Amino acid sequence: MSPNTEVRVEVWPVAADRVGLWLISGQDAWRSDAIRQDSDPHSEVEALLGEHRTGEAKLLHSTSWRADDTAVILTYVAVVGDSDELALDRWPQAAPISPELPDAVGKPIEVKATEAPFPRYIDVLMHGLRHLQFLLQTDSSAREALSDVWRGHLTAFRPALAGMYDHKHGESPIVIPGASIP
Repeated sequence: MSPNTEVRVEVWPVAADRVGLWLISGQDAWRSDAIRQDSDPHSEVEALLGEHRTGEAKLLHSTSWRADDTAVILTYVAVVGDSDELALDRWPQAAPISPELPDAVGKPIEVKATEAPFPRYIDVLMHGLRHLQFLLQTDSSAREALSDVWRGHLTAFRPALAGMYDHKHGESPIVIPGASIP
């Protein structure tokens, strides 16, 4: 008999400064071990952020999940800060994030409607940022948590929850028509 599937979390910690958005973890998310039964996913995300000394998150939001080998991965985006200080001064390993990244790496692996998707890490991160833009349109507490610096940088991302696998005629992800930041 095979063991049960584990639940793990990953967190994509993102900071904003006057230059842009930065993945402060460098090239990848931070991932937990299997979550213990006496814990919960949100606490595990907070623990990961604490281990990496990010400071208090302004917004934590679960944006997706996926199967990965023997685990289900719950994905979070953590808005960890914005300031006049450059992100690279505080996090020298930080990598810039641009909405042009998907164009540079190409479309996700295409799957049929009944097949499990195979998102690349870049797809997961971009989905999370588009999700933050969606929250600006639909969630007052998220809107309050995101400063003008964040709002300015997120305008380059179209608000979307789905559609990154659309390969027909160069169509974009499903978006909210006429959406603008209030």
